[in-house]
Amino acid sequence: MPSTLLGACEYREDIRKSRFIALAAPIDSAVQAQAFIDQFSDLAASHNCWAWKLGDQYRSSDDGEPGGTAGRPILAAIEAQDCDRVVVLLIRWYGGIQLGTGGLARAYGGCANKCLQQAEKKLLVSRALYACECSFSELALVKLRIAEADGLIDSENYMASGVELQLALVPESIAALTRQLADISRGRMVLSLR
Repeated sequence: MPSTLLGACEYREDIRKSRFIALAAPIDSAVQAQAFIDQFSDLAASHNCWAWKLGDQYRSSDDGEPGGTAGRPILAAIEAQDCDRVVVLLIRWYGGIQLGTGGLARAYGGCANKCLQQAEKKLLVSRALYACECSFSELALVKLRIAEADGLIDSENYMASGVELQLALVPESIAALTRQLADISRGRMVLSLR
């Protein structure tokens, strides 16, 4: 099951006098990935190579390195670590010794891999969107049951008659949660697919 990073991480390594710094972070959109790349790229460095993966979308850049020696190995490291919703930026300062295309691919892919290996990760869980209504007196217990089912509350809309909840639920927990909510409300509370 794919995972994403809990926060930004960094890895540094010197390879044949070239200095490499790998920066990785979780992302929620392509715009956020590009903003991370723009913010942390070092214009004084020889190369700012990067890759990101967001579901079925992915992009990479060799930033002047020979084609396929930087961006693709970084992307391969993201996939090898079974990561998703992640951006990796690798900054290189040239040290005067040619690494060759194989050496470049190993350096970029290896640094990205080591950076992602040391990062704290969390599993990505697919969730379905549901809605339900409850009375004010039931709200605390409903929230407890949702949390126990590993569900998330997207929004709460307070009305005169009670609270309308928008939920993101793990598909495996929907049947059990439906029964629990029916028990709490004596059959009145129903989960409806959004």
